[in-house]
Amino acid sequence: KSVDLIALDEALNRLAKMDARQAKVVELRYFSGLSNDEVAEVLGISNATVRLDWNLAKPWLKLQITK
Repeated sequence: KSVDLIALDEALNRLAKMDARQAKVVELRYFSGLSNDEVAEVLGISNATVRLDWNLAKPWLKLQITK
């Protein structure tokens, strides 16, 4: 399934205004292909926080893109 990268970028920019860390987690996971452990290390946060941010951001972004 293809992703509209322009819509994703716009949604990611909106997310960054609401929660910059969640947006950074998405960028590192989705675009850089980093694992949760790698994202946690890069951002200096726990793996649990990465998982929480990822699990909150994914459905929000999906909703934004499919509007």
